[in-house]
Order: sequence, then structure tokens, then C-alpha cells
Amino acid sequence: MKIHYDPNFAFARCLAIVFVAANLALVSQGEPALGQRGMVATVHPLATEAGLQALRRGGNAIDAAVAAALTLGVVNGYNSGIGGGCLMLIHLANGRTVAIDGREAAPLAAVRNMYVRNNRADPQLSQLGALSVATPGSLMAYSYASRTYGRLKLSDPLLVAARIAENGFQIDADYARVLASHANELSGFESSRAIFLHPNGSPKKAGEILRQPDLAATYRAIAANGTDWFYKGVFALAIGDWMFRNGGILNFNDFAIYQSRLRDPVVSTYRGYTIVGFPPPSSGGVHVAQILNILEYFDLAKIRATNSVDAIHVTSEAMKLAFADRAYWLGDPDFIKVPRGLTSKAYATKLASRIRMDRVANVIQHDVPPGAQKDFFRQHTTHFSAADAAGNWVACTATINTSFGSKIVVPGTGVLLNNEMDDFSIQPGVPNFFGLVGAEANAIAPRKRPLTSMSPTIVMKSGKPVLALGAAGGPTIISQVVLAIINTIDFGMGLEAALAQPRFHHQWAPNRLTIEKAAGEKVLPELEKRGHMLTPVDSFGVTQAVAANPTNRAFIGAHDPRVNGKAAGW
Repeated sequence: MKIHYDPNFAFARCLAIVFVAANLALVSQGEPALGQRGMVATVHPLATEAGLQALRRGGNAIDAAVAAALTLGVVNGYNSGIGGGCLMLIHLANGRTVAIDGREAAPLAAVRNMYVRNNRADPQLSQLGALSVATPGSLMAYSYASRTYGRLKLSDPLLVAARIAENGFQIDADYARVLASHANELSGFESSRAIFLHPNGSPKKAGEILRQPDLAATYRAIAANGTDWFYKGVFALAIGDWMFRNGGILNFNDFAIYQSRLRDPVVSTYRGYTIVGFPPPSSGGVHVAQILNILEYFDLAKIRATNSVDAIHVTSEAMKLAFADRAYWLGDPDFIKVPRGLTSKAYATKLASRIRMDRVANVIQHDVPPGAQKDFFRQHTTHFSAADAAGNWVACTATINTSFGSKIVVPGTGVLLNNEMDDFSIQPGVPNFFGLVGAEANAIAPRKRPLTSMSPTIVMKSGKPVLALGAAGGPTIISQVVLAIINTIDFGMGLEAALAQPRFHHQWAPNRLTIEKAAGEKVLPELEKRGHMLTPVDSFGVTQAVAANPTNRAFIGAHDPRVNGKAAGW
């Protein structure tokens, strides 16, 4: 089985497969969900209901988020699960904000050139199969969040999700579309083939029931024996044994030493609001702040009212400048020095001065933020948000990287394993699956956590949360979060309308502006006149959000209209 990789088409491939963009039109926004005592928003109705059940049983927003996450690993497992990682941002009722890093880590035996063959990187090795798997971290993060900040036992949501896995759920159109795109790769692994494909090799289709008894058994074993069963017991031994026999390097010791980590959130301001984001190894918190800092230099509301093309142009130019910095500066702060100056207002003013309204700027390479040598940060995907009446808010993004991750389900476990090793810079200048290039800062090293675009974000006003959001969609996560924030703050849109607006994204390399066709036939030619090289698409990305209702103490929830998600209140 061979993946034919062409870096010139990597980003287009990402849009077509990971974002489920092909032939997917935007649906009109409906009424947002309302709730007095709590709110949950996810990409799947069953996961949202699991979160609400946690609230009804006396749990808080942290319990709701963990319940949603574990159920998403069953019903939306091609995007996330306990075989992958997560970043969880929590604002507690006591006013404290906590960032729990459950990002996957490179195995102890990993080396920087492990994907280089004949002096050239082979992306097939980092994207598919045994060598692509990093140590999973999401279960450790969920366990820590539940034990430290929740009210319910972790076993409660595990058993709820286990029943869904055992009894089965109906495959929807989104799941079926992604499954069909990856059926050939899944067919190369016995257990994956048995779960997701028919005996004749064809993928299961929309409307069919997908049952996962091995995954149910794994969930029940964790519920009965704790997370040590996963990280220091039967599960870790099974994974290590399979990897040894199939050319992988992940082993029992990698699981046994893994720990989730507490990080200091990235805190910035935007037009009177406080923006709380996730720090490295997420690039999201840093670059959401950086892009918003640049945009604060411009009166976006006035610009958009005069000419919507100008608003798209200036925002995409800000994105491009930030992503050029991302490629050079960002990585795991436990291994490299990430300058805090990237989020400074003074640096943003310098970058903003490079933006011209009449044409695109030629951004050849990164810039140098203040304090770059002395002031540093310390040591496929889904997003879900939750909030409760006590004042706890959660924004959590989880992933196994590309759809169905490494495509591996180790026999007897039911768990899809990630392919997060592809998020490292496998060779300087070589793009990963998403078309992103990296430098020394994101090179492979044992126990290092790969750079990610995951951007769980909480927006606050006068010390109180007013919005918790995040997105799925590789590097476009950062752009989606920025657009949702400016749509609400600058353009005064309601939550549903903000998520339904046409999206656009620029990540510096490749030098193209990806934009949804819904932006309009008049807009695209005007952007081209200014020098933008366009990639029009039907749609991309998935954003979920929960907001405070400005008229009372209740909540508003919204799911992305591009997928069959659900926001529901209690």
C-alpha cells in the first residue's frame, strides 16, 4: 500500500479529505441553543447529550466536557479519541484559568531523521502505519481534569460511552464520506478493516450501524481499573508488543512515563476584551493573539462597512505574517525557546505597518519579535465547549491528527491510534500533510511534543467569560477562531451568524488564500487584482462555541452549520 505524496497538492488534499469540504454547502443558520444551567456544543448530537447527562447528574462543565470527549471517541472517532491527544482550557468558577496539555509525545526511540530515506523525507512514514504514532495523551488529561476539577468519577462517562460503542450508532453522511476517502488505507490493518469495512472491503455507509465491542471493553477496563491500566498495564503492553512486531518504536515505557502538563495560558487583549489562549506546544494561542493584535491596528468594522474585500484582504495579510513566524519560532517550550514578544502590541504595530490595502505584501520569511533572545514561554481534530451556571467554562480541542490517524487499531483494543509524528518538522522545509513547513524549533526529539494549531480559546469581558470556542481543521483552526472573534466583537454578529460566515485562510506557505465560494463572485476577482492567489473551496473547518447571553445569566450555544453537530442547553 503506497501513499502518493506531492507537496504541491498537500494543502488541497487536506481540504478535500480532512475538512470534508468537497461537495459540502453551507446550511442556513437556525436559532441558537439556549440554556439557564449549562450548555454543551460538539460536532455530534450523542456527544452533546452525554455532556448534558453529566450536568444533569450533578456534574459541572468539566465533567460535561470529559463526557463529550469520551463519547466523541466513539461516534466521531476518526477525528479524536483516547488514542490521540487534547488541549483543555478551563476557566474555573473561582476565577482561575487552567491549561491542561494532553498533547501526544514522541517515543523515547524517536530520532530527528527517522523519516529520511536516501537524504529525502518520506511523508508516508510519518502519516501512515507504525512509525507515525506518538504516545497518546488525551486520557491522561481527561483523568486529571475530572479528578482535580470535576464532581463525577471518570468511570461514569466511560461507561456511558462504552454502552454506545457496544450497542452501536448510526453512521451519518459526514462519517461515511470520510470513511470512504480512507477505506484503502484502513484496509491495510486487520483490526481496522474488521471495524470499518465490510468483508468485501467496501466501507460502511451512511445509515448503517457501527458497533465497536473492543473499544467498549477498553473503556470498561479503564473504568474498572483506572488510567494505569492504559498507561502502565495491559493496554500499554499490547501496543508495545504490536509495535515491536510491526516495525514501530512506541513501547510500554513511552506510556509509563507520559504525563499531562499544566501550562500558563496566553493572555492578550483585543478591543477591551481579554483573550485567553493555549500556550506552546500549541501555536494557536500565540498566533490568535498575534493576528488580533495586528488587526487591532485597523478599524475593521468601518473597513467592512465600506468594502468587504478590504476586510478580507487585511485579515488574510495578518494571518500570513503570523504563519511566517509560526514556521520559524514555534515548538515545544520544554525543548526550544519560543519568544513571548510574538504576542506584544509593539511587535504587532511593526507587522501591521507592512500591510498595504491595495496589494499583497511579499513575506519572504519570519520577522524577529522583541526579546527574541531573552524572553520565552515556559516550559484531524474536533472541538467542544461547555459552561455551567456556577461559572466554570471549558474549551477543549482533541485530535488523532489526520482522519483515522495512523489507520491502526491494535487487535483487541478498538482504539484508533494517532499519526501525530507528522506534526513535527520531519525535515526542514518539507511540508507535512497540511502543507505546513517547519524549522529547527519543531524538529523531532524523544519525549518532545509536536507543534499543533489547536486553539481552544476563552474570551472574557470585565473578568467574566463571555465566549468559549475552538475549531477543527488543521492550520485553519487558527483562522477560524480569529474569524469567529472578529465576527462577534467587530461586526456584532450573533453566535450562529458568526459561525456561518464565509471563511478564508492564509498560512504563508503555500502562498495561497483559501476562501469559501460563499464569499461571492464579486469578491474573488477583486482579491485576485490585489495579488492574492486563490483556492476557492465549498467549505472548510468546523467551529463550536458557547457564549454568555448578554440579556441574562443564561448561555447561548452554536455548532458549525457545515456539519451535523449539536449545541444544547439545560
